[in-house]
Amino acid sequence: MVDRPAICDAFGAAPRYLETMNETKGRVLIIAGSDSGGGAGIQADIKTVTMLGGYAATAITAVTVQNTLGVSGVHPIPLEVIEAQARAVLDDIGADAIKTGMLGDIGTVETVARILDSTPAPAVVDPVMVAKGGANLLAAQAVEAVRSLMIPRAGLLTPNAPEAQALTGLPVETLEGQRRAGEALLKLGARAVLMKGGHVPGDTVVDLLMTADGETTFEGERLDTRHTHGTGCTLASASAAGLAQGLPLAEAVARAWAYVHEAMRQAPGLGAGHGPLAHNWPLMGR
Repeated sequence: MVDRPAICDAFGAAPRYLETMNETKGRVLIIAGSDSGGGAGIQADIKTVTMLGGYAATAITAVTVQNTLGVSGVHPIPLEVIEAQARAVLDDIGADAIKTGMLGDIGTVETVARILDSTPAPAVVDPVMVAKGGANLLAAQAVEAVRSLMIPRAGLLTPNAPEAQALTGLPVETLEGQRRAGEALLKLGARAVLMKGGHVPGDTVVDLLMTADGETTFEGERLDTRHTHGTGCTLASASAAGLAQGLPLAEAVARAWAYVHEAMRQAPGLGAGHGPLAHNWPLMGR
């Protein structure tokens, strides 16, 4: 088990991780939706990868109209434009890891699967289904496409409890439920699964990083805060940044986990709903 103090001590050596840019490029291609409120989606991903010393490039799948109170509009990007964005990045800049977020519909899932097949870069797949405010971000008929096309292509899959339940049909209400769902997702082809426990009741939050070789536990106190918008996007993109920089999987996830926890703790208090995180907390000196 890895607890918060230990991984925060690891993150405290941030300059060492920033120096990895001298050794590896840390290029992350992010394929996800845009959040006009800046707390989640592409905006959160870019902030996160940048703060962790990586280089973020993007292929936007949809433009959402949203703030901390919720999503009031979703405008999908044409499939050929999504693919053209990704190809332009891969053909010129390249990528050391790819992070996927909001995909929206079957056509987008199929397009992104083709993109993943065209590069050896490991994919961190965040199976985004519902926004923090409750808006659906993945069509119901696209869940099977995510199950059959994205999970087998995931170097790391990062579902929360409701997403894991939708993908496996198994209840995810306890730690053992997280473990069973994670095992099912590994059997579906994911090479690693980070089963997030934020939706599982309890005084502590427990995330399980599961691979065929075993599991690593990340555990910390549950913060009493409404500022949780973008936590899933941030955790996945932080993990992708670590992998792009050449960190071992468990170390990349540990750093990401610590980064997100502190970003929640130092949230700026913006908005009247589910507020954004302090992605820039390492610069704040608190």
